[in-house]
Amino acid sequence: STADQKGPLDDIDMVSTQAAFVLEEAPFVEQISSKQEMSQAIPFMERPSVLNGDLAGDFGFDPLKLAKNKEALWSYREAEVKHARLAMLAAAGWPLSELWDRNIAEYFGIETTLDDADRVPFFFNVEGLQKISPEFWGFCLGLTAAIDTYGFRRARSEIPGYIPGDLGWDPLGLYPVDLESRKRMQLQEILHGRTAMLAVTGYASQEAISNVGVVDETPLFFFPITETAEQVLQDVADTL
Repeated sequence: STADQKGPLDDIDMVSTQAAFVLEEAPFVEQISSKQEMSQAIPFMERPSVLNGDLAGDFGFDPLKLAKNKEALWSYREAEVKHARLAMLAAAGWPLSELWDRNIAEYFGIETTLDDADRVPFFFNVEGLQKISPEFWGFCLGLTAAIDTYGFRRARSEIPGYIPGDLGWDPLGLYPVDLESRKRMQLQEILHGRTAMLAVTGYASQEAISNVGVVDETPLFFFPITETAEQVLQDVADTL
């Protein structure tokens, strides 16, 4: 019968109807897919689309949505890596200077930069900051400016495989060759750096509040256990 016969126009209408149905359903499917991708750091929040896991240490944490695009994300990562590396140096150098500065200063016959409470020079120990030689400050500023300028130029040189913070500096050849090991080392660096940033903030806060050097406030972490245990026992004995 003529009712059972289908022409080319009928096939086109059917394809058009199916395409329209797919187009109508696509936003819904995409919405469901995006809702399933949640932040690893904040499980009840959606993971920002720009945080796709390409960078080591990406746990989908950007509650303020500061990284609007890849360029902004890489700029923030450059800053994070720089602060992380400085913080790791400071996290080690801060207590070491409180432990050794007096002995080193005495050996060279110069004045120690620690105050009477064994605190290092920082914003809450202005007197100690004033003891630092201006030439030393100038050297530090010049060195950091040179390194920062080099990193800035390298970041914009379109080097294949470049990642934020890559200065191409590996004199001991420790950077792995395979991609998986590189990712693991990058993750270790950024996690240690984030921990160090928290540690340095804790150092400064503790010394500002207690007015005591961090090594004296928490000697258990910086002195041999025999010395700290003896002091604790002595304090207990004095209270009895």
